[in-house]
Amino acid sequence: MYVPNQFSETRVEVLHALIRAHPLAAIVTLTPDGLAANHVPVEIDPNPPPYGTLRGHVARANPMWRELVADVQALAIFQGPQSYISPSSYATKRETGKVAPTWNYAVVHARGALRAIDDRAWLRAHVERLTDRQEAGRSDPWKVAEAPPDYVEEMLNAIAGIEIPIAELTGKWKVSQNRPARDRDGVIAALTQEGTDAAAAMAYLVKAASSP
Repeated sequence: MYVPNQFSETRVEVLHALIRAHPLAAIVTLTPDGLAANHVPVEIDPNPPPYGTLRGHVARANPMWRELVADVQALAIFQGPQSYISPSSYATKRETGKVAPTWNYAVVHARGALRAIDDRAWLRAHVERLTDRQEAGRSDPWKVAEAPPDYVEEMLNAIAGIEIPIAELTGKWKVSQNRPARDRDGVIAALTQEGTDAAAAMAYLVKAASSP
């Protein structure tokens, strides 16, 4: 991924926070037939330092966990807030007219050697953790233990675990840092006026990047 210095985000805690907020990873692997991409909800474990470990599961019928090319790392891509930015947002438009549209976004790329895990206890514990995290905050959170035991066993039989110890973690926060302060203020105002959750999330990132 091309990351100019002004858009680089290297704080591990910030990168982990985006992964937790947007846990559906696009995981790209090399197979004997070429590149393959699968979309997998994952957990991020901060251990071992410095970058931690990704854990998820796929359908047992998915060849992803069996068709791994040795010594080739997998790439997990996490898409955070993103938004189109109109030139009309910029004060510079009124001053010089020398402006162009762009797209703001925050993304994390994690690389590491993917390994498959075919262990019932590991799978049960993983599914429970993943479920508990996603159910947290609901008025009546569902627990894996609420399902009939034989049904849980049937479901566990149908999946395989995957784990990626992260060897490289890259963040790109392209959130108007390359614009003068007056243009960033215009972007924040325009995004706020849109009134959508996506625009509000991007306005927050632009504002945070503009703070000293």
